[in-house]
Amino acid sequence: MTRHPASYRDPSGFVYHSAGRLYRQVNKVYAGDYNRLMQSGLYHMLCEQNLLLRHKEINENIRNDSDWHITLLPEQIPFTSYPSEWCFEQLKDAALLTLRVAKIAIAKGMMLKDATAFNIQFIHGRPVFIDTLSFEKYNPSMPWVAYRQFCETFLFPLMIAHYDKMGIVPLMQGFAEGIPVHTAAKLLPYKSRFNAAAWLHVYLQNKFSNKHPAAASPVSFSEKKMMNLLNHLESTVERLSNFSKSPWRDYYAESVPGTDYLQAKEKIVTAYLQKINGKHLLDLGANDGHFSILATKSGFDVIAIDNDEQCINSFYKKTKAENITGVLPLCINIISPTPATGFANKERSSFEERIKPDALMALALLHHLCIGKNIPLEMLAGYFARLAPQLIIEFVAKEDEKTQLLLQNKKDIFPSYSIARFEEIFSEKFVIENKEMAGDTRRSIYFMKRR
Repeated sequence: MTRHPASYRDPSGFVYHSAGRLYRQVNKVYAGDYNRLMQSGLYHMLCEQNLLLRHKEINENIRNDSDWHITLLPEQIPFTSYPSEWCFEQLKDAALLTLRVAKIAIAKGMMLKDATAFNIQFIHGRPVFIDTLSFEKYNPSMPWVAYRQFCETFLFPLMIAHYDKMGIVPLMQGFAEGIPVHTAAKLLPYKSRFNAAAWLHVYLQNKFSNKHPAAASPVSFSEKKMMNLLNHLESTVERLSNFSKSPWRDYYAESVPGTDYLQAKEKIVTAYLQKINGKHLLDLGANDGHFSILATKSGFDVIAIDNDEQCINSFYKKTKAENITGVLPLCINIISPTPATGFANKERSSFEERIKPDALMALALLHHLCIGKNIPLEMLAGYFARLAPQLIIEFVAKEDEKTQLLLQNKKDIFPSYSIARFEEIFSEKFVIENKEMAGDTRRSIYFMKRR
């Protein structure tokens, strides 16, 4: 029974692993609020709307803990992602979900006591609130205790990305616990001062953040006032956007060597997918998600990653518009994936520790890694073999126009980048089961199994 290394901050309870499953212990100190959550109907209302992670109650003190009140067995999350891996639209949806949960909670006499982005996970491609112990009895004499945390982990990153049209991922990586208000005030451009929401939530908050009240006194914060705050935050977040042009976002629509190639590639990949044992697929360099979505049609659960945030942004919006639930797009750079972070580097696991796919798919990616990033074939073969036992991979020859573009402004120091050498090196780690040319091109697609 191993306590999760990230579950140490809240005295209300904690999460732990036992026999391959994740459990949550509710401590005695939280018994009143937990009973209120369940008896008020708030838990059932949120679950019915697919806003809150479901759980089963287990009346057994599994850990023989003197602080124990009840044990919860939550719905098991297939893959845990972090806010630093989400695109702008995902963080925006997570923010709106948090506000929606808070508004529903008020109607049931409760409120969120924290509002961190880590309370959200994407399950079947959609955000779900996962922290059952974040609810407490609503106190109308107190302002929202989680307001600052909501601003730091949601509002400030979204506002900065909105005004500066920069990627949200670097902000979330650099400020994992949230962006302090004084930093947000410095990062926002001058024109944001003329926006009422920015002035209220950033500049005014910054002005008073370092001032200490002379004496603590009760502050009336009625339900109406609280709803006005939540509604204003909601309308502010809804208006934020981060659209900017990416050279890769329309890759399959504009940049591939013709429709014959794309149709041939779809046919080959579909056939290879039928050969895979298992249903968990990691799509490396997923771009706009064309082949990730193709894999969902074959019944796969797909984690699709790309380092281009605008591609992932468009991909995520497409999954919402078309109600595609079998894929989770994430902003992860395969040459620098998410490391282990947090206290003692144990709170949050690395991407490689979390991802356990049955197969990898790496289409039109190898030349970018080898030619664009100077990564030797030997290192890639070893890395791919470590990640998964099965592999669908495309080799784009050096003579291909896209590879030639990568070589345009650099010296050709890649004599070993050839199809013969590729097959030789990858054969040391994998058995090549199938190989087919994608139409009338210099592109070959392989299906391999780890030795």
